Amino acid sequence: MAESLIVAENLTKKFGDFVAVDHVSFEAFSGEVLGYLGPNGSGKTTTIRLLLGLLQMTEGNATVLGFDVIKEPELIRSQIGYMSQKFALYDEMSVKENLEFYAGIYGVREQSVIDKTIEQLGLDEVITVRAGELSTGWRQRLALATAIVHSPKLLFLDEPTGGVDPLARRQFWDLIYELVDRGMTAFVTTHYMDEAEYCTRVGFMRDGKLLALDTPSSLKKSAFDGKAYDIFGNPLLKIIEVLDDNPNILRSGLAGDHIRAITSRNIRGRTLVNMLKSEGISIRKINQVEPQLEDVFLALASG
Repeated sequence: MAESLIVAENLTKKFGDFVAVDHVSFEAFSGEVLGYLGPNGSGKTTTIRLLLGLLQMTEGNATVLGFDVIKEPELIRSQIGYMSQKFALYDEMSVKENLEFYAGIYGVREQSVIDKTIEQLGLDEVITVRAGELSTGWRQRLALATAIVHSPKLLFLDEPTGGVDPLARRQFWDLIYELVDRGMTAFVTTHYMDEAEYCTRVGFMRDGKLLALDTPSSLKKSAFDGKAYDIFGNPLLKIIEVLDDNPNILRSGLAGDHIRAITSRNIRGRTLVNMLKSEGISIRKINQVEPQLEDVFLALASG
């Protein structure tokens, strides 16, 4: 049975009258990639800072790796890896110097351990380059290296793929799964909805509340009570206009060269075809498709 590494119960943080995290409860288990998704300002980063003891909670309690967040924050921070949004690196120091510095903070003195981390993250070719001269993608890799050089059991990654190109994002997620395969557990926050598909379980945050937490496939079944259709035809804007006037169409919008429509459960594809053709719209095809996690989030957020 998987070990429970994080237990949060009614986690709450208020800044005056503003509720940044609102009675959030969840568990994270060993061997999983727990994704925490939501728009900027939804409470994701504040949740991490509460779990690391960097902020004092207003209400609730939590344990991380069995340690009490309020009473034992230093023990938590010494045994986890933490990669912040800002990539906490020293720009005037080289890649190797940054890694050696952080290794020293965690009490790692063996050069073989540092060399292994360099190889694992593919940093060999930039090892002498100053951190301030690195591209965003390389800075991202170095920040991850500084977070795992002491081989933590639990890794907190706060918006780790922000500002990097799609290829670098994909490569970074490959690295995360390599680390999990070696025994780490990852808690990852992001505002990229497509990244939710990479996670073992996904939690959706909005306005400080945890709306739902489950596997991607279970969320699509339990939290989405409708149908999704891809509509190919012309003119596209006219299709949206007609759909938006129908109360059985919950949402519609451009999706590349077609329209994605979210409908109530009783709507059939043939019904959509007839409705749009009656308005003089040319329809090439309509396909019912599996809802995306973005559809699930919007359904939860509007519920």
